[in-house]
Amino acid sequence: MPQVSYQTIKLSKGKHLSPEHGACVMELASMLAGERFSDHPRSVSRPIASFLRSYNDMLDDERRQDLYAYAALAVGTTASREVENARIERLIEWGDEMWERRSSRSFIGRLKRSRVRRERRWDPETAGTYAVHAIAKMTDQDHAASMALVDQLIAIGSRRDAARPLPAETADDAHAARA
Repeated sequence: MPQVSYQTIKLSKGKHLSPEHGACVMELASMLAGERFSDHPRSVSRPIASFLRSYNDMLDDERRQDLYAYAALAVGTTASREVENARIERLIEWGDEMWERRSSRSFIGRLKRSRVRRERRWDPETAGTYAVHAIAKMTDQDHAASMALVDQLIAIGSRRDAARPLPAETADDAHAARA
């Protein structure tokens, strides 16, 4: 059997023992960064990693492969507390927007939103999973919006915009910029 590498691995759901058993998007990022195989790579921003880990697990196999490029883009995104807090704020803001679209009157929506607010928003794990759980259905539009969010989170830490979140942009704008 050929050796598994970052070039041959297929992204799959869940946490894995080794690349031979598969990899989620963050495990692939750890491979690309030359780190120990882990779904919590040190070289990736904690808010970005949290969102991508949860998002990886909710996707179908076909859409999950779109995350391959994000494993590489996420490497090297660890940043100052100020930048990481700006990313957390963007995750919460985006999650709030998605919950509003779903109907903020639902009991589950109110419960999830109050939990995040109670935990003071500054926990990257809570913020990332909150944003993912806010996605109503996995449509092509929701997937594009989610990928645009990750682009925004990465841009928050870029040299050109070190601590200021980007304004909400359309998924078409984000994908056109990457193309």
